[in-house]
Amino acid sequence: MRIRDWDRNLKVRLFGEALMNTTFWMFFPFMAIYFAESFGKETASVLLIVSQVFSVVANLLGGYCADMFGRKRMMVLSAYGQGAAFFIFALASSPWWSSPLVGFLCFTFAGICGAFYWPASQAMVADVVPEKDRSHVFAVFYTSVNVSVVIGPTIGGLFYANHRFALLLAAACSCFAMATLLAKQLRETASLAAGRKKVEEWPQFWREQLRQYAVIVRDRTFFLFIAAGVLVAQTFMQLDLLIPVYTKETIEGETLWGRFTIDGTSAFGLLIAENGLLVVLGTVMVARYMERYDERWAFIGSSILYGVTMWLFSHTTSIVGLMLVMGLFTLAELMTAGLQQSFVSKLAPEDMRGQYFAAASLRFTIGRMLAPFSLAAVTWIGYTWTFAFLGILALASAGLYAWMFQQAGRAQRSDISLS
Repeated sequence: MRIRDWDRNLKVRLFGEALMNTTFWMFFPFMAIYFAESFGKETASVLLIVSQVFSVVANLLGGYCADMFGRKRMMVLSAYGQGAAFFIFALASSPWWSSPLVGFLCFTFAGICGAFYWPASQAMVADVVPEKDRSHVFAVFYTSVNVSVVIGPTIGGLFYANHRFALLLAAACSCFAMATLLAKQLRETASLAAGRKKVEEWPQFWREQLRQYAVIVRDRTFFLFIAAGVLVAQTFMQLDLLIPVYTKETIEGETLWGRFTIDGTSAFGLLIAENGLLVVLGTVMVARYMERYDERWAFIGSSILYGVTMWLFSHTTSIVGLMLVMGLFTLAELMTAGLQQSFVSKLAPEDMRGQYFAAASLRFTIGRMLAPFSLAAVTWIGYTWTFAFLGILALASAGLYAWMFQQAGRAQRSDISLS
């Protein structure tokens, strides 16, 4: 399915989200360093966990609201909310006022807004794209994000230390621009039933929430998918948590090719750019290669490779070595690029797509909530054992994926026999 044949909603989002993501990635990879330096590793770990607790709740609410009130409305409100959060964060990092605590609160609120945005955006793709083309469309959006990951950290590595205010202000402006674009250009795609009862009282609202998500939890295949995703997320979430801190403390200053001297912070920006560039260049190629195999081997193989890279990271202290390990890390990422969202869309009933995508993203929100424990673990057991433990979690996720596909096969055979 060529981009020129896409629904207009998707074309508008592809452009707008590319702009917003680029400015966001100019500073986001350096937030773990910022909070660790401002509050200390252990305190930063606790604060980041608390931040993600709010995102978990917001994520579930976001899926329900996307189905109840529409995709467009939730996306527009979320984008405006993120813009406001980044604007205040910029003020709290300005030459006139510096407040890491206010910055953390704004970072948390921006994460909450993002948690409301994501389920609606994913459900919109499933609304307008035929099932056979969804994996490709999701992969294109994934590639777009990683183009931003190439450009953003490269710029951020140059300007973050001395121009944090300008970077955050640029992020705020891009969010406001994105929200305005969505409000003017998008059409609603949710199948909102006429006369659908709106839940007005909070007790009723929460009861309805619990009832809807209880249905999802009883889907054993989907539940195992989430559980395995949470475990493996402990590895790739370290890309903006443990890995930047490890790189900063390990690379004190290394000269490449006899000309360029790079410190730990700049080295991490280089690793992030490498990751994004490889994703841009390799997503389609790896996705086509993985189509030769059953989905189970993509999920299981990716988790195993993530586990291997965790062990390699802990034994690598040179920039060139870290770049080689990052190459393997990126391959593990690409093995399931596009597959995960299309897998969810196949499981989700049409009238519950928003909630299924919200529940599926618990892999990331719960994963991100737990991931900061790694920063505290470093102070207790050191980098080597922390990375080793993360690798074990990735291998455990491979086992859960194997169990998930076994359960899915049994369910499918049972449905066939009943029919």
